[in-house]
Amino acid sequence: MPVFGSNGEVGRHDEALTTGPTIVIGRKGSFGEVTYSAVACWPIDTTYYVDQTATSEDLRWMTYRLSDLRLNTLNRAAAVPGLNREDAYRQRFLLPPRSEQRRIAEILDKADALRAKRRAALAQLDTLTQAIFLDMFGDPGTNPHMFPSSTIGQVSEQVTDGEHLTPKRTAKGIRLLSARNVRDGWIDFENVDHIPVEEYERIRRRCNPSPGDVLISCSGTIGRVACVEADEPFSLVRSAALVRPIQTTVRSKFLEHYLRTPSLKARMLRRANASSQANLFQSQIRELPVYVPPAPLQDAFVLRAGGVNALKATHRASHAELDTLFASLQHRAFRGEL
Repeated sequence: MPVFGSNGEVGRHDEALTTGPTIVIGRKGSFGEVTYSAVACWPIDTTYYVDQTATSEDLRWMTYRLSDLRLNTLNRAAAVPGLNREDAYRQRFLLPPRSEQRRIAEILDKADALRAKRRAALAQLDTLTQAIFLDMFGDPGTNPHMFPSSTIGQVSEQVTDGEHLTPKRTAKGIRLLSARNVRDGWIDFENVDHIPVEEYERIRRRCNPSPGDVLISCSGTIGRVACVEADEPFSLVRSAALVRPIQTTVRSKFLEHYLRTPSLKARMLRRANASSQANLFQSQIRELPVYVPPAPLQDAFVLRAGGVNALKATHRASHAELDTLFASLQHRAFRGEL
């Protein structure tokens, strides 16, 4: 049975906690993210869930409706972003008859299928890059080419995480990112909070993300990794960590894909689950092992990965356009205009 965390499936288990199809809502980390499981599943303790024992409404329709409520803006936690269940309960919306719910869900399902195909194409390209990495360098778990070994702390200028105190948020200003914005291989700059310039200036003295830095989600959904490419200011909260590699030793793109291998993802999860709150801390990141291939070999990988990334950028732009069209369709559906 699938096991779900705050931002999607994280594993498998031989038992289910729910009775059938289930809506899973992120409670910590990627809070407010809504995922649908077509089968019985096991939501972990960083989530809330709704199955047919909790409602008589159509679950597919409710999944779309909850996604449109922007639950990820209802944050009351101090250091770790979180969704208070009572805040979610207070959200109000129009409730059409169940037959209308099913009709709307069927329309949105068809539109969502187009987005799923684009996501699948992106996933295939991502798999290609990982295959190139393993072909050139081998599995980090075994280091078959016997590259020199080191640790993340030793090959980095800085390893830190985001702001621990609750930043003052504003409607506009400098973007404030959390773990939910760190995707595998890219950074989501759309679904963000904002802070005033004076807060940004305060936070950047300790953590100032720059192009070439590698970000890691370290709370909620742990172990997603992306390289900073955009040359624009933004800040991080505690749920995201920053690694600034020494470029003469380790190239950023090499480190990103190294950390995204199954071996390193599994190691990060083990380290995080060793603590009582399932967080990946700075000290644990510094201690992660890393092999260091010759610089020309790293550069060759960066060049090959760049070609794949160009294709991914095209697909991602198309996916963003589909997301915009889908959001418009969703709003029309919930205003009764379909």
